[in-house]
Amino acid sequence: MQYQNKEFEAETFKDTDLRDASFKNSRFIDCVFENCNLSNVDLDNTKLQDVRFRNCKIQGLDFSKCNDFILTFGFEDSFLSLSIFSDLNLENTDFINCQVHDCDFLNTNLTKANFENSDLKKSLIQNANLSLTSFRNAKNYDIDPNNNFLKKTKFSIPEVISLLNIYDIELE
Repeated sequence: MQYQNKEFEAETFKDTDLRDASFKNSRFIDCVFENCNLSNVDLDNTKLQDVRFRNCKIQGLDFSKCNDFILTFGFEDSFLSLSIFSDLNLENTDFINCQVHDCDFLNTNLTKANFENSDLKKSLIQNANLSLTSFRNAKNYDIDPNNNFLKKTKFSIPEVISLLNIYDIELE
């Protein structure tokens, strides 16, 4: 199936291998990707509006190349790695029960985003707005409070102690 220069509305893509596909100049509105492999998909000028990714493998995607007009999507129980979310407005975006490894969130608005029960191993979060963002039961995040905006950001113990990693201190 061809995915480039197309419009998809209220469609479900299930158990589909979309590896190396091009979504260039396409629109996905109210779509669900379930149990899909989306590794190395070209997102150049792709419109994602109310798109859900469930139990998907998402590797090497540059979401910053998407058309950012009404850009809304969310992830559940998915594996995301080596992907870029920099310079985007991802307010209210879900990353629930996900592995978010080696992803970049530079200059990203993550206000009210939800990373609950997610593993953010080696992901870079810098100069991000984390107001009202939830990291409840999340782990392996490396957040510098001096280089991000935190206001009413939600964390769980003991992982919240990682916010002190930037200081040369010893805890006992």
